[in-house]
Parts: sequence; structure tokens; C-alpha cells
Amino acid sequence: MGTLVSDHVLERLREWGVEHVFGYPGDGINGLLAAWGRAENRPRFIQSRHEEMSALQAVGYAKFSGRLGVCAATSGPGAIHLLNGLYDAKLDHVPVLAIVGQTHRTAMGGSYQQEVDLHTLFKDVASDFVETVTVPEQLPNVLDRAIRTAYARRCPTAVIIPGDVQELDYSPPTHDFKMVPSSLDRSAWTAVPSDDAVRRAAEILNTGDKVAILVGQGAAGARAEVETIAELLGAGVAKALLGKDVLSDELPYVTGSIGLLGTRPSYELMRDCDTLLTIGSSFPYSQFLPEFGKARGVQIDIDPHMVGMRYPYEVNLVGDAKVTLDRLIPLIEGGRGREWFDTVCDNVRHWREVLERRAELSADPVNPEHAARALDPLLPDDAIVTSDSGSTANWYARHLTMRPGMCGSLSGTLATMGCGVPYAIGAKFAHPDRPAIALVGDGAMQMNGMAELITAAKYRDQWEDPRLVIGVWNNRDLNQVTWELRAMGGAPSFLPSQELPDVHYAAFARSLGLTGIRVERPEDVEAGWRAGLEADGPAVIEFLTDPAVPPVPPHATWEQMEATAASILKGDADGASVVRQGFKAKMQEFLPGRRR
Repeated sequence: MGTLVSDHVLERLREWGVEHVFGYPGDGINGLLAAWGRAENRPRFIQSRHEEMSALQAVGYAKFSGRLGVCAATSGPGAIHLLNGLYDAKLDHVPVLAIVGQTHRTAMGGSYQQEVDLHTLFKDVASDFVETVTVPEQLPNVLDRAIRTAYARRCPTAVIIPGDVQELDYSPPTHDFKMVPSSLDRSAWTAVPSDDAVRRAAEILNTGDKVAILVGQGAAGARAEVETIAELLGAGVAKALLGKDVLSDELPYVTGSIGLLGTRPSYELMRDCDTLLTIGSSFPYSQFLPEFGKARGVQIDIDPHMVGMRYPYEVNLVGDAKVTLDRLIPLIEGGRGREWFDTVCDNVRHWREVLERRAELSADPVNPEHAARALDPLLPDDAIVTSDSGSTANWYARHLTMRPGMCGSLSGTLATMGCGVPYAIGAKFAHPDRPAIALVGDGAMQMNGMAELITAAKYRDQWEDPRLVIGVWNNRDLNQVTWELRAMGGAPSFLPSQELPDVHYAAFARSLGLTGIRVERPEDVEAGWRAGLEADGPAVIEFLTDPAVPPVPPHATWEQMEATAASILKGDADGASVVRQGFKAKMQEFLPGRRR
């Protein structure tokens, strides 16, 4: 038997260094599945419970490995299910390849079962490259371009292969008219800004007395350079959520996350600065940046399509963060005054005290901030941490201290629910020798996290370090939206939409043979985390948390919080259970800007 198209697909993936493909079977990719059998499961096929989870696992794998994430799905509904995960890759600029089946060519246009116009389906999410392979000679060029484009443009791409094409004998393109040969090599390249642009940027930064730096995931490879320029400029450094692991939170001038889920010192840094340097971030919320006209700005980004947005920067340096900073740093004048730097560091120290006090406040039964803060000192130095969307993202952003060697991420721009557990599973395949910890709300856990516990149980023996710890904040409430209704809309909680069934997540984990621990008292929180981190396999630590603890915005005023409290007390249908006795006093304690 000769080599079939499906065999060559897997061979080409191996030649590109692909080791894992996250997918779910279906007859639209039967040819590929048969090829996997002949290839002795190389690259390894990782079976999820749902195609969306396959795509999110591929995103998590790509985020934490820096390599291409690959997912596969059948035609029709399988392809449709991939979309949410692929949009997560698109909006967070992550290289992911989707390989998708299609109905046989002979049935195309005949309203056949599971026939969907896949080009139309994928033309937005895979806008940089989507193509259908119709003859064997077309395959290498299409597959190579999809992979090369995904890497070069940090985006999702899609290759569609009809079922009958998968089973054709493979023949390479020939040296003929209208044949397109291809090659594998993807040499490293670096974008570098012009000398004049670097000089103009230095002039702006050197005139600043109160410099603020904002870093995102694009600065991840420039840790040392960011530290150097921050110290030269006497600057504070705020981090977009996707850049949380760029710098250590132990540095005294790192103000933490920025935005609605951010910290008070990051808000103060942007409010009071006179110069802004943004490195590798397209943070979208301009209201958390300096007021227009108040600060001069310089931006560094590798993508020319992403520069000049969000803020009226005077100089936009298009280039790799590390290389650009290497050229910029020698032009920066040090020796400026310490007043601004000392103010930034003082604000950071005060914020840490506020967080500690907030985590120590009593709640019914467990303070959700305490659940996150208790994990912080227990995190291994090589931990990979994921967070789902929702109120847990607040606690991830504010309470977890990223140290050198640690990694963390979440769904930044799409902010999709249900990413925390599949991200962590993808991380385990990217780094099977490192522990992964996921912070997940009960809404996201019910959405799809529970199903993916089955995936964790299936593959637990294939990880050198067996630790995959999933912390579940169980408050029976879709808490982030509940608080948005209250704080932004002045509306009471609408229980039919917000209230969740009470599920025993730890018990479900135990039913799968995993470790499951239910924490119902604050004094047991630390022991719960320790048990999960010491388990010999995946573990679910379920915390019964208080939905009345507010994820207070960093810019909130006491007057705004008083108004919110009054609205809740007046309007909540079940106010007695949601807003307990002494609520306003509790709100005062949780307000970040009040000093004792």
C-alpha cells in the first residue's frame, strides 16, 4: 500500500515538529484517523470531550510552549464547534492550525449530510489563511503555508480536506506549469525599527519625570530588558492580564494588573504619569490609560497593524521587544530623581496591605479572596497557572504573585468562559514535567470543566509531573455578571439568569478516580490547596465561597460603592441571603482606596 494523502498530512506535521494534535473523531476525518493508526499515533492524538475543548487545549498548548497548537475535527458540526477556541487564538494572537474534514467532493453542493460551507464558516476566524485541498499535489503547499502563516502572523489558520481526498494516493507537485512546490524551512526573523525612530523615542522618554510602562504578552521574551529600562527611567510597570508573567510581582515597582480587574497602584500609575511606554500590548480599555494630552507616549509592538491604537503615541516602534529595547536602552539617561519611583513603590506596598486585609475579612462561608491568597505562597516556582473568565479572574489578577519561572494566562481579549481547564490540560502536554493549576468559577465548571475532568483522568498517567490542580469557586452564582448588573446598571440580581444549581464538584472528581476535596470553612482553605498540590494525580479543590464579596474596580470611590450597596439592599429579591447583616461595613472594608 502506497502513501495516502492522510499519511502525508501526518508525516508533514511531524516534519514541522508537531507532537500533539487535539481533536475529536468523526467520519469526516476517518481517513486521517486510519492514518494515525498506521503512524502509531505520531503525532499523538489527544481526545477531548468536545471540539471546542480541543481548540482551547491547542490554544493553551501554544500559549505555554510558544509552538504551534494543532486541532482536528470532522466536517459540519465538528468544524463549527472549533470556532470559539479558534477565535480565542485569533484575538490573543496565538498560532493554531485547524485541520478539518469535509464531505466527499462528489457530494459537494448536493445538500449532503453535514455539508457546511466551511470557507464561509472560517473566513473571519482564519482570515489570514483558509484553504481546501482538492488534489494531492496541492497538499504540501497548503499545509506549509498554513503553518508558516500561523507562526508569522500569530493567528489561527485552517486546512480543509474532503473525506475522499484523504484516501487518495499521495503524489507531490511536479516541475510543471501551475504546480506550486513547497519547502519546510522557517528561518528565524526579527523586526527592527529604524535608528531615527529609536532616537525620537529616547528623546521623549528622557524628558519624562513620571514614567509609566505598560507591558503585555509581546514583552515576554524581554524580561531583563524591561527591568533595565524601568530602573533607568525610575518607572512603575503595570501589566496587561496577558502579560502577568512578563515580570516578577516581587519587584517593588511592578504595580500589577491594569484595567477593571486590575490594581489600585496601576490605576494611580496611569492617572498620575507624564510619559507612557507601552511594550507588546494592545490593552483595549483607553479609560485606564493616561488622559489624552496629559502624557507623551511611545509604543513598541512587533505587529505594524497593532501600533498606534488605544492612545495617541508620538512614536510607534515596530519591532521585536527585546531587540528594540536593546537598541533603545543605551540612549536612555539615568540618574533622575527618586520621588516618582518612591511614590509608585509606596502605592504598591499599601495595595498589598489592602489585599491582605481584604483576604482576612470574614465571609459566609469562605471569602473568595482568601481562597486565592492562600494559594499564592504555596505555588511551586515552576507552576503554570490558568484562570477562567468571571470573578475568579479578579482574584487571579490581584492575589497571585508571579515569580521568575512561573507562567500564567487566561482568555484575554475574547474572555470566553470555559477556558481554564482545557488551557491547563494543554499546558500539561506542553510541559508534562511541570504542575498546572486552574482557577475556575462554578459557572465555567458547569459549562464544560466537569466534562474535561474526564480528559484529565484519561491522560493522567502520561504526565511526568502528575499535578493538575483545579480550584473551583462554588458560590452558586454567575458572580461577575451579577456584580456588573449591580455596579454598572444599578439593577438587582436577576436570579433566573444568575443562580446556579449546587453541584458537588469534588464528589464528581472522586467518581472519576481523582482527588476531590470540598472546603466549607476558611480555616481549611490552606490545607485544601496543600492536599491538591501533594496529590499523585489531578485534583479538584472545591471552595464554598461567598457571592456577596465584591470584585471592587480599582478606580471605585466610596460614594459609588455606597450607591451600589443601597441598590442591592433595595432591589435584590433575596437580599437577606445575598447581602448579609453589616453589608455596608463589609463594603467599606473591601474598598481598595480607603486607608486606615
